[in-house]
Amino acid sequence: MTFSEPAPVLSAVDELAGRLTRTEVQRCPCSIHGREIVQVLTEIPVGVESGWHIHPGEEVGYIVAGTVEMQIRDAETLTLHAGDGFLIPPRTPHNALDVGPGTGRMLSTYVVEIGAPLATFVPPPG
Repeated sequence: MTFSEPAPVLSAVDELAGRLTRTEVQRCPCSIHGREIVQVLTEIPVGVESGWHIHPGEEVGYIVAGTVEMQIRDAETLTLHAGDGFLIPPRTPHNALDVGPGTGRMLSTYVVEIGAPLATFVPPPG
């Protein structure tokens, strides 16, 4: 496996970019054929939610700052604080809401299908 040069830090372009500040930290090939690893820092203003969406692979996340309510289809809502981690299975609808008091910041690492949009909006469950 070879790694490309580190990608410049840039805004993550996907459907969530219109609601949240998303900065791509790095992107590189994965040892799993047809997948790549993308790491994104997301900032969610107080009272703002991401909207229900899916990813074309796993999301492994860590709350850097703030308190975020994570709704995951067919699971209990998680209240995540700075220092908490979370895992979203592939193509599982979920929604993140910053409950304050400050801007929520989370670092997410995605193991996703190469060439697929990193995030796609879906209708809320139910």
